[in-house]
Parts: sequence; structure tokens; C-alpha cells
Amino acid sequence: MSTPSPTDPLSQLRIDRSHGARRPRRKRWPWVVGALVVVVAGLAFMAANRPVQVQAATARDAADPANASLLDASGFIVARRIATVSSKTTGRVREVLIEEGQRVEEGQVLATLDPIDADAQRALAEAQLAASQSQIAQVEAQLVEAEASARRLSSLVKDRLVSRQQYDQAVAQRDALRASLLSARRGAEVAGRQRDVAAIGVDNTIVRAPFAGVITAKAAQPGEIVSPISAGGGFTRTGIGTIVDMESLEIEVDVNEAYIGRVQPGMPVEAVLNAYPDWKVPAEVIAIIPAADRSKATVKVRIALKLSDAKIVPDMGVRVSFLEKAVPGAAKPTGVWVPSRSIRLAEGETAAKATRGTVFVIDGNAAEGTAQAREVALAEARDSDRRVASGLKPGERIVDDASKIEDGQRVVVADAKAKAAK
Repeated sequence: MSTPSPTDPLSQLRIDRSHGARRPRRKRWPWVVGALVVVVAGLAFMAANRPVQVQAATARDAADPANASLLDASGFIVARRIATVSSKTTGRVREVLIEEGQRVEEGQVLATLDPIDADAQRALAEAQLAASQSQIAQVEAQLVEAEASARRLSSLVKDRLVSRQQYDQAVAQRDALRASLLSARRGAEVAGRQRDVAAIGVDNTIVRAPFAGVITAKAAQPGEIVSPISAGGGFTRTGIGTIVDMESLEIEVDVNEAYIGRVQPGMPVEAVLNAYPDWKVPAEVIAIIPAADRSKATVKVRIALKLSDAKIVPDMGVRVSFLEKAVPGAAKPTGVWVPSRSIRLAEGETAAKATRGTVFVIDGNAAEGTAQAREVALAEARDSDRRVASGLKPGERIVDDASKIEDGQRVVVADAKAKAAK
């Protein structure tokens, strides 16, 4: 077939596609990858510069006697004089005269029981005493007559006006009446003592305070049955209330037996109640109980409080610091005390041999700042604390745990942030 000529009318009807040919597409994936790299880098930068939440510790002046703690322990406030007051006899409660928190004095009436049975016993004892006394009067009258008869017959028997047998019978009757009188008097004495016992029974229906103190629990109500011993059924009360002598409050703490050698009777103690963390209560070691708890490997220590305050109540939690006794003329320690965990040691060094370390000082306001690494000289260790001989000043804030922080990292102080939120 011959090629159409350009002038051929049919060739003019052909569509020319040379100008509409597809252009090659531009590659877009390098731009997408570049954008992802920029985003990832931005996120990494933000993560690296995001503040880390930390706990802060304050460097404590080693020369301050309040910071001269040889050992720290925790325990509770206890009362050496505490009693659950009950009646001496079983009976029904007539009235209760106490309430929780009430101050009572020694001998004050706390409650009374129904005295019907006790009153009946006393009335019976008094009637028996009266009968014994009447019997004594009767025997005494008979004895007077018998003695007069024996005297009269004694003079008649001499004159042989009466027989000897009559006289002997009069003497025997007189002696028998004397014995009866002695027995009657002893019976009256017994009846009198029975009356006294019955009176004690009446007095036992009145419940009194054994010592001065504060009522901490009211256990009985009018109409209930109380008994000094448990009935076992759960329906009988065994006490009227609990009274505590607030003047006998002291502290009991359990000290690890590995450190009990640091504690000595008479050494000063600083106590801080969990309920009042900013209140430091002076105290003193009373005694070390000479027995160990094998399950906890601890030894109990008794500590006397040097002040009395209504805010101190039994069973409160308390933290104590056993302080070193001040020696006149002794040189004061230098440096500051910090938690041992706030010090980062060089790789391979042990806490026992390390003389240098790094702490991270918080540079900023109370709630946030920057952790700045600072090299310090280390001295002796004490429980969970370490003395920094130089490199830190008292009152400076440092990161409490140096294991999760780096130099220059931004930090947020957790406690300060929480307090600011409040």
C-alpha cells in the first residue's frame, strides 16, 4: 500500500498525537522520606529536652545538732498506763456517765449497775446481825440468873441446906450459858463481817476510775449486762470503757539488731509525728528491751517524750532520729549530709572506698530547673546518708536519685509541683 500524500484529503482527517505524548512523572518519595526524617528528629529533640520528674533532696548542715543523727527508725506512740475498766461483779448497767474524749480523775464514778441483788444481800446480812445481837442479850440475861443461883447454892451447900448435886447442876448450867454467850458473840462477829461483805457488794455496783486520764472508748450502754469475765456468747460486755493516762505516753520503736549497738540509754532523740511532719519533738532513750524479735531481726527501744501536748495521742506513727551526744569542746563536723543515692560514683568504684562523687544540683525555681553535675568530696556514711565534706553548701537542692539523670537535663520537682498545684 502506498503512503498517503500530505495533500491527500484522507490524511488531513488523521489526528496528530505528537504534541500530546505523556511526559515522564517526577519522583516524590525522596521528599516524603525527608519529611519523615525531619519529624523524627523533631520528636527526638523534644523527647531529649522534655523535663524529667524527680524528687529533690536538701543538703543538711552537718554542724547542726538536729542533723547529727546516728540512726533513724520508726515506731508508734504508746501509753504505759492504759486500762479497760469493768465492774467487779456481773450486773445490768443502770447508767453510764462517760463519753469519748472526757477527762476523768482518779476515783470518779464512771458507771453504776442495778443494785437490787446487792441491796438484798446487805439487808439479809443486817438482819442476821440483829438476830445474833438479840441472842447475845438473851444469853446474857440467862447467865446473870444462873450466876446468882450458883452463888446462892454455894453458901447453902456449906450449911448442908441443899444437896451437893443441886449445887453442881447450878454450876454446870452457869458454865453452859457462859459458853453459849461466847458462841453468840462470835456468831454476831461473823454476821457483822457478812454485813461488811454485803456492803462491799453494793459498792461494787459503782464503777470508778482507777487513775486520772482520758476516756478513749465507751463500751457499754444502759440496760446491757456487764461482767468482769467473758460469757462466751457475745452478748455480755466485759468493760465499761477504756481510760488512758496521757502523762504516760512514750515511743516504742523497733531497731534493726545490726545497728542496736549505736543506741544507748539516755541519748537524745528527735521525734517527728507522721501527722505533724514539721514539728520536731525532743525525746530521750529510756531503755533497750533485752529481747530480740527473731522474725523481724529487731530490738525494741523505749523513748520518753520531753513534752506533753494534746496533739500527741496513742498509736500515732512516729519517726525518730537517734542523735549523737554533744561533747563540750569537740570539733563540729563540716560539710553537709545528703542521701547516698543522690551521689553518683565513678564506674568501678564502691561506696566504701569512694572519696569523690558527683551530685546533680537543681538550678532553677522551686518547681523546675536544670540538673547541673558537680563533683564533691565524700566522707563517712551513716545508714542511708553520706557526708559531703566539700563541694556543696547547706540548703542547696540536689536530685534525690542520681541514677536516672544526666548533666544539663531539665527536671521538674515532683513534691514542689504538687504543692504549687494545691
